[in-house]
Amino acid sequence: MKVTSISLLGLFATYASASSHYTGGDTSGCGKSHWFNGIPQIRTLTSSGVDRSYGIHLPSNYSENNQYPTILGFHGSSSIGFFFEADTGLDDSEYTGDKIMVYPNGLGGAWAGANYSAASVQEDLQFVWDVLVDLRKNWCIDSARIYATGLSIGGGFVDTIACNATVGGEFAAFAPASGSFYTNNDDNHENCEPARVPMPILEFHGGADTDVKYDGGEGEGGIEPAIPDWLSWWAQRNECDEQYEQVDLFNDDVHHLSWTCNGQTGVVQHYKTDDQKHDWASTGINFSQLAAGDLPTHISASALIQSFFMKFTRPEA
Repeated sequence: MKVTSISLLGLFATYASASSHYTGGDTSGCGKSHWFNGIPQIRTLTSSGVDRSYGIHLPSNYSENNQYPTILGFHGSSSIGFFFEADTGLDDSEYTGDKIMVYPNGLGGAWAGANYSAASVQEDLQFVWDVLVDLRKNWCIDSARIYATGLSIGGGFVDTIACNATVGGEFAAFAPASGSFYTNNDDNHENCEPARVPMPILEFHGGADTDVKYDGGEGEGGIEPAIPDWLSWWAQRNECDEQYEQVDLFNDDVHHLSWTCNGQTGVVQHYKTDDQKHDWASTGINFSQLAAGDLPTHISASALIQSFFMKFTRPEA
């Protein structure tokens, strides 16, 4: 089913406009009923003068009067939202039976930030803003509980959103996986300006990732930071305690790092799986693992992000 909506770009000429301040969220989508709940659907809109699209999956028992937590999932390069949806299994009721899943599609199969990206950072941030506007006007969204996750360049773009005070301010927490952080590296990390302190963020990364190396360096689309450096920058931005907690799991193959920030435990978290390659962490074989020539991991990113996200709500301004 394909639904076309009228662009709201004229009402929100720029994502940096004064009207962007959080006010509790638009609930005009509440009370509207929908067909085919529980089945993925595609929606289109116009953003920055370009036709864009995203997939949406509602719980099978969706109620038009219940405000739902909403997760945006950003696919990797040379891909679309549908493949990220299939790879992660985030539509499964065990993960999001009480949440709305949204899968935006990047221009040219990618997201902003890389030297091969088809869209600029401003255009893709505007697209996210327009998607949020469209969601709130058509579905019953809990604007205090909007989250973002993504893989590879999709994970890198999740970080880009988190570093933008206006668009990122609409989200409660972020969880990139195997992220290629082109807009938050050694040369430009000081440009990251999150909307508030602390800004919760969880990252997954494989120690055997040869595409987005744990130690950083030249990536497919530009310079990528070493993950320990990237984590330290987020710990500093969030005013975390200097000392973090580390728990080594599964015979020291998985390492969980957690920071306490402004008295809140677990605001910044990280899972490193030593033998994992460039893929989505999953205890069952998935498509990204097959593509990477990898095996299932000890941990499930799809499960872990649920408990992480549900710890945080977006405070009112």
